[in-house]
Amino acid sequence: KLKEGGYPVNLVESLRADGGVVMRGNDLLMGVPDIMVLDSLTGNVLMKVFSSYSTGGGFESLGFGYGPGVGENYDRIICIISRASGAPVIAGAIRYAGDCAKGKLLEKIKDEFTLAKQAGLESILKSYCFSPEKKAGDSEEVSPPPKKPVTDSIPGVEVTELEDAVAVLWKAGIYAESGMGCTGPIVMVAPEDKEKASGLLKQNGYL
Repeated sequence: KLKEGGYPVNLVESLRADGGVVMRGNDLLMGVPDIMVLDSLTGNVLMKVFSSYSTGGGFESLGFGYGPGVGENYDRIICIISRASGAPVIAGAIRYAGDCAKGKLLEKIKDEFTLAKQAGLESILKSYCFSPEKKAGDSEEVSPPPKKPVTDSIPGVEVTELEDAVAVLWKAGIYAESGMGCTGPIVMVAPEDKEKASGLLKQNGYL
């Protein structure tokens, strides 16, 4: 949505045959994206593995720590380390902080937030906030259409909204099932229904 609004970002596709912007583990190992977006737990686990795989996990000996925390209106550069960070990592984090200062990180973050807001960031974030009115409508009982093989999947739906997303498709006459794939929650549909189903899920704010 930010890209559609004019924010300058290039979304890379997975190198797997079915492509898509949802990355797999192989994409990380092959260096497909310049930036890999992760949930906080997965990101932390990966950083621990990269920094302490050679020491048994109790001592971080490699890398530059966890990087700078950035956000709107931040007025200082704070690079993060952990209690397990050893001297090499702490030295790397200090060097990283110096590079951020030389590269004018705070100015760049300010510019990026300006561009993102111009592209509709605030309204996009608001659309993902809990809406009692919307959820009240989703509580309606819907019976599934006739069952059929569902061999295609649509990733990207929030796990707490997965069953609601399936109900939206049922209501439109599309048979679908919820499931978990290698990238997380998925909505499973028949190949001939995938395009229409994806459009409906986008239209209703699930993608």
